[in-house]
Amino acid sequence: MTTTERRRAAVERIREAEEVVARLRDGFARAGVKLPSLRIDAASCAGDAPAVLVDLGRCNLDAAVRLSRVLDERAAGA
Repeated sequence: MTTTERRRAAVERIREAEEVVARLRDGFARAGVKLPSLRIDAASCAGDAPAVLVDLGRCNLDAAVRLSRVLDERAAGA
């Protein structure tokens, strides 16, 4: 794979990650959960073959409790 091809692939992975972050943000919002630090980890996008990571970030206890409840409800089939 050439350098240009690697860069194109990296840009595509970053675009995909941006879309996923947007979908996660929307999904969490519908469930009443806000993760203010939800973002793409910038350091993971460096280099020719980035291992793009989504940082779910830190959240306060209230958000963690709401998220836990949503996951419990989902697991219970609610």
